[in-house]
Amino acid sequence: MKYRNPILLGLVLSVAAVAQAHHSFAMFDNETEQTIEGTVKEFQWTNPHIWVQINVTGADGKVTEYSIEGGSPNGLRRQGWSKDTMKPGDKIVMKMHPMKDGTPGGSFMSAIVNGQPVGRQAAAPAEGAPAKSEY
Repeated sequence: MKYRNPILLGLVLSVAAVAQAHHSFAMFDNETEQTIEGTVKEFQWTNPHIWVQINVTGADGKVTEYSIEGGSPNGLRRQGWSKDTMKPGDKIVMKMHPMKDGTPGGSFMSAIVNGQPVGRQAAAPAEGAPAKSEY
């Protein structure tokens, strides 16, 4: 088969590459909610998704670092976030969808930093309705 329009072929291939590059959220257990409490180690305000590293101290005194993936900076900015929303040392309570494989991490749902809700907090879902991620 001969391709008669190399520009169209190039456009189709580049769109396919971009679509393939954006990852899936299949690694998160979207049926489970987990709340962790700890200290912000690092807040990465980067595209395509923000990341929050949180140190959580267990009952045994052992510190576990969680890596939480959030939405895009653009989308979060429209919800009241900024690159200064949190900083290392801030106290944080975060609700997330945990990793399916049990590693310490998850997908952001909501957070309270130094006693203050972050961004616009969505209303609680109706009785029996599935919880929605807030980003």
